[in-house]
Amino acid sequence: MTETSEVAIGQLPASVRARVAALAAEVLPSVADLPASLRKVAAFAPARRARAGESAILSALRDPELRRRVGVQVGPEELSPDPVDRAARAWLVRGDGWRERLTEAVEASTARGAGAVDAEQVARLREKLGQAEQTIRDLRSAHREQVAEFKRENSSLRRKLGEARVAERAARAEVTDRVAADEEALARAEATVRSQDKELRRLRAEVARLEAQVEVARRTSRVERDEATLRARLLLDTVIDAASGLRRELALPSATGAPGDRVEAELAAAADGTDRGRPRTPSASPAIVEQHLALPRARLIVDGYNVSKSAWPASSLEAQRLRLVNGLAPLVARTGAETTVVFDAAAATSRPVVPAPRGVRVLFSPPGVIADDVIRDLVAAEPPGRVVMVVSDDQEVARHAAASGARVVSAAALQGLLTRSG
Repeated sequence: MTETSEVAIGQLPASVRARVAALAAEVLPSVADLPASLRKVAAFAPARRARAGESAILSALRDPELRRRVGVQVGPEELSPDPVDRAARAWLVRGDGWRERLTEAVEASTARGAGAVDAEQVARLREKLGQAEQTIRDLRSAHREQVAEFKRENSSLRRKLGEARVAERAARAEVTDRVAADEEALARAEATVRSQDKELRRLRAEVARLEAQVEVARRTSRVERDEATLRARLLLDTVIDAASGLRRELALPSATGAPGDRVEAELAAAADGTDRGRPRTPSASPAIVEQHLALPRARLIVDGYNVSKSAWPASSLEAQRLRLVNGLAPLVARTGAETTVVFDAAAATSRPVVPAPRGVRVLFSPPGVIADDVIRDLVAAEPPGRVVMVVSDDQEVARHAAASGARVVSAAALQGLLTRSG
């Protein structure tokens, strides 16, 4: 990083950007000539400024002159043990050698966070892996003992079956020897044979039952082995997800803007001859409006009644809503722009149901809140670099939208697009 290079706010890590916003929020009321986007934030309570106004503060600090005035109020750099605080103060105050101090503080913060996350996650995952392996070993040992017990019982029953068969053969021989001499002995022998046959059937049934139990135990063992494999796979997926999270923790912050920013700026310059940083006057060319909406991930916000009352003043409010929402459907289908129509319902107690076509979202302002404030919040929520177009003839809405970097389009221009689509 050379002495002549500029360090943009977007190049700072997220933690450093948050600390920059906190330091700027502390001194915001003392800074002279605040831009319009920060005047309301400066009136917030100290604890609320950094939390609610962080996005607006960071966006405004892209102006070098405002950053210099904020740095003057922050005061001279202090040697803080926190590398994030040192980096934020170096970027704001920019004393001699501030780039080197900024680089050292950012590297120290990144190394400290990465080391802590890595050691903690590795230890936790190793512990879970050891527990899973121990569980698998215990299950396998229990299954082996159970199978061995079934084998011993099966062997014992087979031995009893063999002994029963031997006894049966002996009884039959004895009966054969005595059959001629004594019918009573034959009857007793036949009774013994019947008893032995019954015992044999019982033993065979017992053997069949035990063999079925062995088969069930074998299937259960296989199911539990599959469950253990599933647990191991789940643990592996957890390790992979943790590694992905660690990679995201160590990665550089995402760049602001979008690949279509250059094309967007060229189209804006061709349409109205102004830079993005200046307020844009409403464009009267429907073709230029549609070209902007066809840019990647374009955002269209429509001041509902402001447009509908201008286009169809003789119709009822319900008819105006339906014509406007349905008229936007072909435009949204062609351009793919994310579209929201905001209707003013500050004084209404109920909200009518408006069937919205695919790609068009309909919002009514909450009770006591006008549609202008809802549109202002929607524009402020969009990230810098995204194509945002606000359709309204209301000068206050247009002024706030342009100050937030959005393009303002007249109701007549949108009406020309809707007429061409119809």
